Amino acid sequence: MRKKRELTPVGKVVKKRLIEVGITHRQLAQKIGTSEQYLNSILFGARSGRNYLPKIARVLDLDLESLKVSA
Repeated sequence: MRKKRELTPVGKVVKKRLIEVGITHRQLAQKIGTSEQYLNSILFGARSGRNYLPKIARVLDLDLESLKVSA
């Protein structure tokens, strides 16, 4: 049986914000210029995503520093 992957603290913040602003995971990936798979890798901690965090923060109107603290 495969272990269920857990969202990182950044992933949880991003997911909550996606719901609040009403955009999909796919739309966010397109807006930041990456694939849904890579965005998932960031949200689940397989990739640091440090190059994408500023873009994610800008698109979702989040405070970049609070995202970095969560990372």
